[in-house]
Amino acid sequence: MSLFSGMDISASGLTAQRLRMDLISSNIANMNTNHTEATTAAGNPIPYRRQMAVFSTRNSPNDFLSAFRSAGESEVGQGVSVTQILEDESPFKMEYDPESPEAAKVAEEGVPVGYVRHPNVNIVQEMIDMLSASRSYEANVTAFNASKAIAAKALEIGKG
Repeated sequence: MSLFSGMDISASGLTAQRLRMDLISSNIANMNTNHTEATTAAGNPIPYRRQMAVFSTRNSPNDFLSAFRSAGESEVGQGVSVTQILEDESPFKMEYDPESPEAAKVAEEGVPVGYVRHPNVNIVQEMIDMLSASRSYEANVTAFNASKAIAAKALEIGKG
């Protein structure tokens, strides 16, 4: 493990949590967006769909030197990366309002005529996710600062 690997792992966590916060902000900003540019095959408007980030451990480099160094060690994660951004497939909220321009004009499966589909964004869930992302970000900042302090102390020892 190199001197900067702890900082690198924390930095990857900071980047991932920042993206997660961006997605949460987008979800909250669009929680009342009933009509996106997309429409169904029947011509009914499709509302905004909640987005979520999928994290996975970051793979270590595939070069020979890295494999040689880690041959005697157990597999240790090298940080986190966002592998994809998924749309939440939970059902939309439905409201009967035939006068609305976003109301379904043609009946289709699960959407009767006159019903408006609202985004599947739940503000309580978004606030919980935001708190979690914020705390994770803070934890990564703390770990980064600890790694930085260790590196600084190591340099001071080297001064002699």
